[in-house]
Amino acid sequence: MANMTQTYFHLTGALDRYASVIPPLLLRLVLAWEFGEAGYAKLTGFNWFDQVAFPFPFNLLPPELSWQIATWFELIGAAALVLGLATRFFSLSLMILTMVAIAAVHWPAEWNTLGDLLTGYRILDEKGDGLGNYKLPLIFLVMFLPLLFSGAGKLSIDAVIHRKFQ
Repeated sequence: MANMTQTYFHLTGALDRYASVIPPLLLRLVLAWEFGEAGYAKLTGFNWFDQVAFPFPFNLLPPELSWQIATWFELIGAAALVLGLATRFFSLSLMILTMVAIAAVHWPAEWNTLGDLLTGYRILDEKGDGLGNYKLPLIFLVMFLPLLFSGAGKLSIDAVIHRKFQ
């Protein structure tokens, strides 16, 4: 029994040592891939933002400007996440961008009950039924929270800058 306990503490100690390296790095890379892919699709695609009803105050911007802001924040934010540079700033920025996308594109067109709202908790809106598809953007928001609150982790430019100026 003592041997099992010692093995357990040895393994959890190893996990603790890598907790500030591996999880934030993997979160950054997955989110960078997703937002980089979305930014690249906007960069090489056509602007469909003129067909979207953005919430206030984002509806005050012309669709072309909104398109450019979204495109470049996704592309530059993705690169910054890979490097672990200004991670908290880009996490918050991409979270705001995601919340606007949820409100403008992914949220149900109409809902009267919690059951109606929960119907939109899905990845795809294959039927075009207006019930929404906010599951994936919501997952992204939750994935950004550790990066926002704890930073990029030890394997990042942010960590190098922090060590240099601390």
